[in-house]
Amino acid sequence: MMPGQILDPSLTAGSLPSLGPLAGISATTLTDQLKLAQDFRNLGAMLSPLHFLGRLGKRPLTAIKGEMDEDDERRRRRRDKNKVAAARCRNRKKERTDFLQRESERLEVVNTDLKSQIEELRMERQQLMVMLNLHRPTCIVRTDSVKTPESEANPLLEHLAAEKLTASK
Repeated sequence: MMPGQILDPSLTAGSLPSLGPLAGISATTLTDQLKLAQDFRNLGAMLSPLHFLGRLGKRPLTAIKGEMDEDDERRRRRRDKNKVAAARCRNRKKERTDFLQRESERLEVVNTDLKSQIEELRMERQQLMVMLNLHRPTCIVRTDSVKTPESEANPLLEHLAAEKLTASK
C-alpha cells in the first residue's frame, strides 16, 4: 500500500500489519473516529474568539485586524509625542535650573558688594565722627545750639511729622 492511498473500508485493522495495537478494529470505526477528531478540532477553532468575530460579527476579521493595526499605530504615535514632550519638559526644567543657579550666583556677588559698601560707609561715618569730635573744641559756633550726631533726628521723619500736623489741622 502506498502512502496517501485511501483504504478499502471492508479491510479490518487486524489485516494490516503496520497498525499494531489497533488490530481488530474495523477501518470504518477508525475512519469515524478520525472524522470525529477532525470535528473536535474544527469545533475548537470555532470556539476561538477570532472565529466568532470573523464569522458571527458584523464586520469582517480583516477590518478588525486593520483597526487593531490602527490602534497600535495610534499608540505608537502617542508614545512618540509623549517622548518628545517629556524631553522638552526635561530641557525646560534644566534651563530653568541653570538660570536660577546663575541668578543665585549673581545675587551673591551683589550681596557681597553691598556688604562691603556698607562696611566702607560705616568706616567713613566713624572717621567723620572722629573728625567732628576733634573739631568741636576749636569751633567758634556755640555748642549749645549745635546738636550732636547721636542726638540728631532723621530730617525725613521730622518733615513727615510736620506734614502730618499741618494735615490734621
